[in-house]
Amino acid sequence: MKKMTAKEVENLLKENKELNIVDVREVDEVATGKIPGAIHIPLGLIEFRMHELDKSKEYIMVCRSGGRSGRASEFLEYNGYKVINMTGGMMSWEGPTE
Repeated sequence: MKKMTAKEVENLLKENKELNIVDVREVDEVATGKIPGAIHIPLGLIEFRMHELDKSKEYIMVCRSGGRSGRASEFLEYNGYKVINMTGGMMSWEGPTE
């Protein structure tokens, strides 16, 4: 599984790179703020909503600390998606939120 730090993701956003970010936290967690432009799909719904994702794109998976996004990454990778797990999750995120 590919990994990237929160700082690396933040730097790519600062460079205006087009990123596909999926936040797998629960609704109440996302209400406190998410990375701008991130798609919200709670981990428990990934299996049922993965058809919304494009297999030709690469996705950066995000959660609170990196554990749930790791599980989501493994599941999506197994199903043919290109994914990167953001290690440290939102606990490590120092960039802007929405």
